[in-house]
Amino acid sequence: MPDPSELPDPTQVEGAAHPRMAETLHGHAAAEAAVVEAISSGRLHSGWLITGPAGIGKATFAYRMAATLLSGEDPAGGLFGEAPALGLPVSHPDARLIRSSAHPRLALVQRRPNDKGDRLSAEIRAADVRRLKDFFHLSATDGGRRVVIVDAADEMNVTAANAVLKELEEPPARTTLLLISHQPARLLPTIRSRCRLLRLEPLGAEDLSAVLAEQGIQTDAPEALAVLAGGSAGRAIRLTSDGGLQLYAEIVRLFEGLPGFDRAAAIAFAEKVGARGAEGRFDLALGLLDLFLSRAARAGLVGEPDSQGAPGEARLLARLSPHDRAARSWAELGQHLSARARAAKAVNLDPPSLILDMLFRIEEAARRAA
Repeated sequence: MPDPSELPDPTQVEGAAHPRMAETLHGHAAAEAAVVEAISSGRLHSGWLITGPAGIGKATFAYRMAATLLSGEDPAGGLFGEAPALGLPVSHPDARLIRSSAHPRLALVQRRPNDKGDRLSAEIRAADVRRLKDFFHLSATDGGRRVVIVDAADEMNVTAANAVLKELEEPPARTTLLLISHQPARLLPTIRSRCRLLRLEPLGAEDLSAVLAEQGIQTDAPEALAVLAGGSAGRAIRLTSDGGLQLYAEIVRLFEGLPGFDRAAAIAFAEKVGARGAEGRFDLALGLLDLFLSRAARAGLVGEPDSQGAPGEARLLARLSPHDRAARSWAELGQHLSARARAAKAVNLDPPSLILDMLFRIEEAARRAA
C-alpha cells in the first residue's frame, strides 16, 4: 500500500510547479484589478468564486490573493514601491510560509486520501471541511486575517458543500474563503449567490508561452500548442509532457484520407494509444479525438481556421466541414462518441477496441457527408 504522503497532489499539474510556488501571474489583469480595488476600498467579500477553464491560473491567482490578504498590505498602494498588484516577493515572511505550506492562517481544502489511504478520494468529503473548525480556533490567536482555499469546489460532495455553505453564511471574523471552480454550474446555487464572482479567461498565446517558459518547457510548435491547449497552461504542460502534439499530428495524418483511411494505420494507432500501461496516452487520445470533432464542427460554421493544431489540419477541416449541415453532423457525432467513451470506460471495455470503433464511426460519418 502506498504511503498517503506519496499520493499525487490533486491541485497540481503533473510536471509543473505547484501554484503556490508561482512568482508571477500572467493574464487576468481585470480580475486582479477588481480584487485590488475591493481590498483597498474595504469592501472585501467573505467569499470569492474564482471560475474559468482548468489550467488557466485560477489556483495561482488564489494563492497570490491569499498572500496579499495574509500580509495585510494595501496592494493599491503598490507593494514595496511596485505597481498595484496581488502577491508578495518570495523573500517576504508570509510568502515563505505559503511556499512551504506552513502558513498558520492559510487552510487548503482539497481531495485527500480515502479511508484505506491507498488512493485519493474521488471527492472532497465533509470531514475535509470540518477540519476548518480547528483551523479557525487555532489561527484566531494572533488576530490576523485567515484565508481558506477550496480547490476545486466542484469536487465537493453534497455534505461537504453544505458545510462550506454554512461557513459562507456565517463567516468567522476576518476570514476570506476562496473557492476555485472549473464548472460553477455544478455548485449549489446558494454557494454561488454567497460569493463574489471572478471569471478568469483562457490565456492568450503570449501569456501561455510565458507560463511555459517559467516551467522550463520549450516547444518548436507554439501555434499548434496554443490551439490544442485552448488557453490552458495546465493542458499545454500535459500535451508537451505526454506527446500530445505528435499524437494529434498522427490523428490528422490518419484522417487526411477521409472519407476513407488506411485500415492498417488505424489499427496500429488504436493499439499504440490503448496499450496496457498507457492509460494516460489513452485518455489523451480520447480528448484529442473529441477536440478534432469539435474543431470540425466549428469549421463548418466559421470556415477554415486561421491557426492549426497540426500541419494540414486547417485544409482538412475545411474539406470535411464545408457548411453548417456538416457542422451539425460533426457536433452530434462528437457528443455521441463522448457518451460512448464514458460508458465504455465505466465497464472497462478494451481500450484499443474503443479507439478503433471511434475511428470507424468517424470514417462512416465522413462517407455519408461525401
